[in-house]
Amino acid sequence: MNPISLVRGLLLAGLLAASPSLWAQVAPPPAGTGVSPGRDTLRTVEILPGAHKLEIRKPDDSTQLQILVGNVRLRQGHTLFYCDSCVINNRVNLFEAFGHVHINDSDTTDIYSDYLKYLTDKKIAYLSGNVKLTDGKGILTTPELEYDVNTRIGIYTQGGKVVNRKSVLTSQEGYYYADLKDVYFKKNVRLKDPAYQLTADSLLYNTATQISRFIADTYIEDSSHRTIRTRDGFYDMKRGKAEFGQNPVIQDGKTRITGNRIAIDDSTGISQAEGNAVVIDTSQGTTIIAGQIFRNGKTDAVLALKKPLMIVRQDKDSIYISADTLFSARLTDLPSWADSLRADSAAGRSRGTLDPGDSSNRYFEAYRHVRIFSDSLQSTSDSLFYSFRDSTFRLFQRPVVWARGSQITGDTMYLYTRNRKPDRLRVYENSFLVNQLAPEVFNQIKSTRMDGYFVDGDIDSVRARGFAECIYYIQNEDSAYTGVNKSQSDIMDIYFRQQELFRVVLRSSVKGQVIPIRQVNPRDMRLKNFQWLEDRRPKTKFELYE
Repeated sequence: MNPISLVRGLLLAGLLAASPSLWAQVAPPPAGTGVSPGRDTLRTVEILPGAHKLEIRKPDDSTQLQILVGNVRLRQGHTLFYCDSCVINNRVNLFEAFGHVHINDSDTTDIYSDYLKYLTDKKIAYLSGNVKLTDGKGILTTPELEYDVNTRIGIYTQGGKVVNRKSVLTSQEGYYYADLKDVYFKKNVRLKDPAYQLTADSLLYNTATQISRFIADTYIEDSSHRTIRTRDGFYDMKRGKAEFGQNPVIQDGKTRITGNRIAIDDSTGISQAEGNAVVIDTSQGTTIIAGQIFRNGKTDAVLALKKPLMIVRQDKDSIYISADTLFSARLTDLPSWADSLRADSAAGRSRGTLDPGDSSNRYFEAYRHVRIFSDSLQSTSDSLFYSFRDSTFRLFQRPVVWARGSQITGDTMYLYTRNRKPDRLRVYENSFLVNQLAPEVFNQIKSTRMDGYFVDGDIDSVRARGFAECIYYIQNEDSAYTGVNKSQSDIMDIYFRQQELFRVVLRSSVKGQVIPIRQVNPRDMRLKNFQWLEDRRPKTKFELYE
């Protein structure tokens, strides 16, 4: 053996047998390896003291391998690497690490795995085997991970799971942004939380703020079985607040809510829908349409603004109601209802009990410019109250009701319905019925009070009581007008045929006259306070959408 080679072999054997800590501290790697202790450059990896063993191999003239075993620690810039063993290859600017691999990136992100391949010039790490990444908030686990130290972005494509407190989020692919603490999940995204579950194709999630952002078709179901379908928006798990865009759909029990945008605050139970907002209550058979709708999920109260419209559905003749403001809630939450029950109890009367979930335990109110339309009946008033318990519309302040060619006015009206069709009508104070026969020709009846009765939703008869007066055109068998009955009576009964005034019967204390038709000027045949308000009458349901 060459004496020089023999000396080199003995020297190398002696160095390998020397103290590993001494070697790591004082033995600089050969020039050109790209590995240098004590230096902090973009591409330089520094071997830190503590490795149990270092071996240098040179498979060919251009390649030098450094093999470190036991308690290995490396550093590149602000990134630390730990492992059981590693091999550093200077020719291809990479090192491979094995066993208990740990990357600490700038003291903010920690990554663990069984194996690591790291490109020292590009600062890209490829990890596999029980990979775990944590930023102190959430923990990501995946079979394989690519992590870019420059951009601090981690990518997995073989399925991953993020656990953040009680929330567990899984997907086929994911992109982790360490600086932002954002995770972009793709393909078969599933999020499970004690409060709700979520499925989507894509999702953004921030581990620090616990905010999920929806960027694709997303389905959510919470612990109360409320479901949400959306493709845009966010949910803040810490504050229990969410916003959804692009026409989301919320199904809460038998209530369905849609709109251009919906905001939810689970801490208060209040949701807000804006832009073509619609609330459908299948238990009530009602639909509310408005520019803005507020709903309290805890009390089932609904407030509709910006041209609201309510539709009370029935088989053939749905009722349409519009106003400046619509409000609906449970009867049992109405103070006056509780007071009424106490009064009934004190008087020995009982109206039965109402369960909070009972479909009849509802009412709605309408304020300002109230309009009602159905095929058989139309109405306007300043305000309205409707109880599903007694199926009664209460109309206040200058109410008007039209039924075909007849118009009824008064100070206050109660319209009772049965099977959602008009059944009875009570008119209090200044009651006035006008029935148009031809332009400027009207039958008229006025009294203190009127009670109207309907058959199959069509007006059948009216009783007028208290200082009743009438102007009534008399017809013969050929339907020719022969005169005008202008009379007064305590009680008058008015009968209709096919919703046209057919006959008037004066019951008591009758006085008046019959004027021959040739002596009558129809324009002069007017009772005091006569008014024909046809211009206020809704002609079609589409007018209520305007």
